[in-house]
Amino acid sequence: MTGRGDPPEGPPEGFPGGGEDEYRSVVFDESFIRAARLQEFSAQERLTDHSPAVRSRRSRVRGGVSRQLVVLVVLIALAFGTAIYMGVRHPYQGAAPGVSIPMRSTVIRLSPPAAVPGATPAELFEHSPAAGFRIGSEGVNPPIAGSTESFSGGQVMAALDTARKYVITSALDQEVLTGGVVHPVRSLLDAGQLAQFDRNIDRPNGDAEAAATGWLVRFDPATTALADRRIRVRGSFDVEQAGPDHLEVTSDHTFVYALRPVDRARAGTDEASLFTVRRELRFRFDREDLRLHHAELLQSRLQAGPVSCGSDQAGHLKPLFAGQKDSGKGPAGTDPYRTGGAGASLCGVLAPEAQPRLPAR
Repeated sequence: MTGRGDPPEGPPEGFPGGGEDEYRSVVFDESFIRAARLQEFSAQERLTDHSPAVRSRRSRVRGGVSRQLVVLVVLIALAFGTAIYMGVRHPYQGAAPGVSIPMRSTVIRLSPPAAVPGATPAELFEHSPAAGFRIGSEGVNPPIAGSTESFSGGQVMAALDTARKYVITSALDQEVLTGGVVHPVRSLLDAGQLAQFDRNIDRPNGDAEAAATGWLVRFDPATTALADRRIRVRGSFDVEQAGPDHLEVTSDHTFVYALRPVDRARAGTDEASLFTVRRELRFRFDREDLRLHHAELLQSRLQAGPVSCGSDQAGHLKPLFAGQKDSGKGPAGTDPYRTGGAGASLCGVLAPEAQPRLPAR
């Protein structure tokens, strides 16, 4: 390594540095001169500029550091600019949806104590507990709700609005009810539940995590027709915060449908019967769901009748029509040793006051 006064290439050739030559201190080679920090002005420069006899030469070492610093700054600026450009061209779309909690459903069949009453839809509604119900979506109204500890008033209302759309679409849409269409309901679900939804629609069964009728109200279009499109509805919504990152909305609505068999509908008869569905749903929303207007359906509890206790209601709701009675067969057996998502086979008796009380003819 050279000292501060040595030339960059080391001691001049022929002078090994032992100090033997008495002229070493006054004899300089070319490399030493190039390394000098001070340079004498020429005679002409001193005459014309009246400058000092010497001037300082720029240090090569300092100049090298400055150039490296400039290059480093330029590289950082380019990297930062590239990051901004890529962010604008390819904005972050959010992480892939995680695994959602499976929806669990319970379907309770309500068997009539006697033959199902039949009449025109107008007579049936007039003499039933649904006489004062609102019609269609007018009966599905969420409350005015404020903010919570972690969610703004706008976010709370967004959750309620999405829950309302789900309730309306899955229980009042004519194409969903009797047309076999499921896409309007599917489009409102959290992406993490789509696989379960598709599986339940394609291969429904009575397990708690496998009933299509847990997701939506639907009738088999080959056997059941709407006798009146003005479905009667009454119910309510409730919302609460479930931790710092989730809102939960609970809906509880009773829907009353006027139905008739497809063959009678084709025959043009006016006789119909009422079919009642009480539906309790529990939804969960995270911040991504609120942004996308999606819902995660956690639980569905359905009471439906009049039906036969022994009928399978997992794929479609299968009503008993005017004049029909329950076959008397009990529900399918429940196996307490079966593990997994199996649900109990539940059946109850439809209370007489829940049926239309038609005047004597």
